[in-house]
Amino acid sequence: MNKALILKEYVLATVGVIITAVGLVAFLIPNNIAAGGASGLAMVLNGLLKLPVGVWMYIINGALFLIAFITIGFDFSAKTIYCTFLITFCVDLFDRFIKIPKYIAGDMMLAVFFGDVLTAIGMAITFTQNASTGGTDIIARIFNRYFASSMGTTLLLIDFVIGLFAGFTFGAKTGMYAILAIVINGMTIDFVMKGIETSTQVIVISKKNDQIADFVLYQLKRGATYLNAQGAYTKQDKKMLLIVLRRRELGELISFIKKTDKSAFIIVSEARYTFGEGFQNIKNAF
Repeated sequence: MNKALILKEYVLATVGVIITAVGLVAFLIPNNIAAGGASGLAMVLNGLLKLPVGVWMYIINGALFLIAFITIGFDFSAKTIYCTFLITFCVDLFDRFIKIPKYIAGDMMLAVFFGDVLTAIGMAITFTQNASTGGTDIIARIFNRYFASSMGTTLLLIDFVIGLFAGFTFGAKTGMYAILAIVINGMTIDFVMKGIETSTQVIVISKKNDQIADFVLYQLKRGATYLNAQGAYTKQDKKMLLIVLRRRELGELISFIKKTDKSAFIIVSEARYTFGEGFQNIKNAF
């Protein structure tokens, strides 16, 4: 992987982590909405023993990485370690040193909504850069290794347990808001990641496939593949062009094809997951 791409991934992951930290410190932490993860557990522990949430996150993440190292070995990417401790640092920084405005809820639903939107957007950006913010992901990975349990199901169960603990610590009403936040957060992350990651598959049948392929290769900087085909009616051999690109690039491609060959036949479909060069790393597939 080239250095420019690595740098881009770290920069975007950092932006995602900062957005997540702002959502936590501005909306969720001031209202004790423990929406799962290491931050949620840190809020619960803060309610029992008044150490700052950021300090609790250092303790929790450090302990989890130590347990993971002992049980499953050093099985974490540098980006995941970086993002895990960066979010802890940012939460502590914004909470204690650089005082950002905090919404102390008159309306808990507003705190849940805006806190979830910010944290979900930030986490989705981080996830799309092949990184995570660690925390309870580490517990899920341990359970996956030893009990073959689903990562997604285990994470959801852990987060729900943290929500229940929040109910015992801060009261039933706050605990219910925490569980609501966990549900909304998961759905929002999926929605945002779908918008960011969803690719588009395009099949083109045209008399000017070569010109279209050149445009894809040299203007859009994407790949293209020729597929041999035969017309069922004409029995003539022809070539189809298979192209996969980001959804935001589709308009540019269609516009070029319209100008180049008005009789072109085009099929456009959503590609939910795309792995390989220019898209997600195959190592991160499920």
